[in-house]
Parts: sequence; structure tokens; C-alpha cells
Amino acid sequence: MTCQLYALSFDASRPRDLAAFWVGVLGRRLSDDPRDGVAVLPADEHGFRLGFVPGDEPKTVANRIHFDLTSTSPENMRETVDRALRLGGRHIDVGQRPEEGHVVLADPDGNEFCVIPPGNAFLAGCGFLGALACDGSQAVGYFWSAALQWPLVWDQDEETAIQSPHGGPKITWGGPPVAPKHGRNRLHFDLAPPPGGDQRAEVDHLLSLGAKLLDPAPREDGRITMLDPDDNEFCVLTPR
Repeated sequence: MTCQLYALSFDASRPRDLAAFWVGVLGRRLSDDPRDGVAVLPADEHGFRLGFVPGDEPKTVANRIHFDLTSTSPENMRETVDRALRLGGRHIDVGQRPEEGHVVLADPDGNEFCVIPPGNAFLAGCGFLGALACDGSQAVGYFWSAALQWPLVWDQDEETAIQSPHGGPKITWGGPPVAPKHGRNRLHFDLAPPPGGDQRAEVDHLLSLGAKLLDPAPREDGRITMLDPDDNEFCVLTPR
């Protein structure tokens, strides 16, 4: 057995408010439990949560991960944009060109996301949350493919993408040049061993794939913080 992608966690100035925004945009349900805090539940039993934890560091650079939301029609695309704006999102300029067609927005904490026009062949069949689009190297795409045992569904020109065998969102990496990392990422993956699994064995496996320990001692809640080959933080939780 291997670790599962349990959650994509956000450092948030107001975790509950940011979770409520994404509940409204994605049409999902909110969870609030003592162990994992405020979270947006996955669309199905094979998906991953969106977790929201307190974080006071100001946002100064673009995130290394953003959502690509899909559209079924031009009207559906406008509805998604209007709903996000109504809930507290805003338009932002990241250098996108008008001919690209997608709309770039930010959530109330400034986290970037895109609304993609209908007819995108690459995201066909992925659902409304089409992709986690990442700034990263080919090597980090290979690492996460091996770590999650998700097959590569794209590997060209140093750009990579993986997807769960059960379907759902793709995770993509755009290849070089990778923007320099400035401080701690505001978004990170939380991995969990399967029920009855061994956290330390999973950590050792991830080390063998090229990860590094950021802090060898578990935190108070038992999670162990690591770095992937592009120095992105991620956490290995105790079994869920």
C-alpha cells in the first residue's frame, strides 16, 4: 500500500471564511472535526479534501499551485465567474493574454485560480475541478507519480501530468523555468497512510524516492513535514 492524497491544505488568514468561499464555488460540503480542522469534503470517496489551517504570513508571490475549473458552455463559464465574484473573489492580472480565453481570479486570500473555457480536450472528463496546475520540474512530476502511484497521463517537453486511476482532477507541472521559491508555500499536500498503515515506513519510502525531511521530529498532531524534489513542503499524517 502507498500513501493517499488526503488533502490539499491552504494556509488561511480566516480558515472558516476561506473554506466557505470554496464550498460556495465548488458546491461541496463543509467539515469541521477536532482532528483535521476545517475542510471542504471531496466530491466522491476517491477524491481529496481541501484543508484550511491558520496562517498569518502575507502573500507576496504567486502560488506554485492553482486550480483550473472547467466549463460546460460559455453560459456555465460566466455563471462560475459570477458566483466566485459574488462570494468574494476578484479578477487579477498575471500576464494572461486575451486570446488565451481563460479567466484568472483570486479567492478572498489572494490565491489564484482559473476558469477554463468549454471544449478543453486536456481536461475532458476531469470534472468541475479539472486540475491542480503546478509550477514545477519534470523530476517533481515523476516523484509524485511514484509517491501516489498515479500514472503519468502527460510527459512531453519536460511538462508532466498525473491522474488517479479512479479519475478526478489531474495534477500538472509546467516544466522549466521553475520560479524561485520564496519562503513557505501557502498550499501543500497532506498524505496519509492507508488505514492500519505505518507512517514511518511511508516516510522512509518517500525518502527513497527523493524526498527530504524538513523536520525529523513529528509535530504535536503527529504529522511529519517533508520536502519534495522541488523543495515544496508536504506532510505525512498518521493513518486516517
